[in-house]
Amino acid sequence: MRRSLIFVLALACGLTVANLYYSQPLLDLIADAFGVSQGAATIVVTLTQIGYALGLLFLLPLGDLVENRKLTTRLLVGTATALLLAAVSPAYPLFLVVSVFVGVTSVVAQILVPLAAHLAPPEQRGALVGKVMGGLLLGILLARTVSSFVADLFGWRAIYFVSAALMIVLAVILRRMIPVLEPSHTAGYGKLLRTVGDLARTEPTLRRRALCQGLLFGAFSAFWTAIAYELIGEHGFGQAEIAIFALVGAGGATAAPLAGKLADRGYGVIASGGAILLVGAMAVLAAVGHGSVVVLAVAGFLLDFAVQAHQVMSQHEIYALREDARARINTVFMTTVFTCGALSSAATGLLHHRYGWTGACVLAAALSLAAFAVWAVGRRASRRRPAPAVAR
Repeated sequence: MRRSLIFVLALACGLTVANLYYSQPLLDLIADAFGVSQGAATIVVTLTQIGYALGLLFLLPLGDLVENRKLTTRLLVGTATALLLAAVSPAYPLFLVVSVFVGVTSVVAQILVPLAAHLAPPEQRGALVGKVMGGLLLGILLARTVSSFVADLFGWRAIYFVSAALMIVLAVILRRMIPVLEPSHTAGYGKLLRTVGDLARTEPTLRRRALCQGLLFGAFSAFWTAIAYELIGEHGFGQAEIAIFALVGAGGATAAPLAGKLADRGYGVIASGGAILLVGAMAVLAAVGHGSVVVLAVAGFLLDFAVQAHQVMSQHEIYALREDARARINTVFMTTVFTCGALSSAATGLLHHRYGWTGACVLAAALSLAAFAVWAVGRRASRRRPAPAVAR
């Protein structure tokens, strides 16, 4: 794990996962361009996340079956193609279809995170995966800022052209830097998918961690899907101002290295409970203090910090379950996470249309409360029986 490789993996994760979030601050512009309502424009976010969930379910397991360097570069070429089609789409239905394919092919980030865990020494796994996750989280959190600035200068379609070019550059760099690793699974694709279901059935820790993170990501999606509408309608923001506001979320990426170190020292479970409570508290704060941009910024920063910290601590725990099946473990985990995110985005569109910003915040608070219930049940169960040595 050379420093240069860690940096490149973090950069690649950030740039590829950003494709899922470029549209969030542009929904007003997309609605105007295609002549659809704000509620209809929100479907772009939902379909992109559904596409990502499909990619996680059907493409991510290939990380245990196909040589990772080859798989990564081919998927990046596919992502670039989908982004170019999105950039030139003349009609809204076509744009929606292409958005699904942007999501499907953007799973490269989730192939690279288990790869980093595989290459890292066991005693440094949490810290190194945290660094790579830091890049991924910066991609999530800076995507809105970048797309807002680019849209303000060149129009909303420009970000799709820019990202397509970046995917090709990444394909070339990763082709040169990723080491060749023999796949851990040699049976057929059908059997590979069946083992994904086996992992979900036989690993209660994986199920609990996946559901908790999915619920928290739903809260995250509710906040960031609706925030642009709130800033425009309540505070009169334009695209440049929205871009600056979105920068506060980038601070949440600082959670990744800290969470990785806490997990390495054995505090992952208790710190996860604290992160869940923080998400709920910030959802309530955002609802009560929506009249202040400063309060919304603080809530957004701390909400992002808590969600990202919980994810890193979750991945530290689940990657230790089965070293020969990390891609498939990540399939169960991330498919659950983004399915919850897609459902939350769809629900946010409906609730915001009817109840405004308060509806989105109530949804986020309810999801965090459900996550805490799952965490508490898992905590109680783990106290009743000793954890297997391999999972520690």
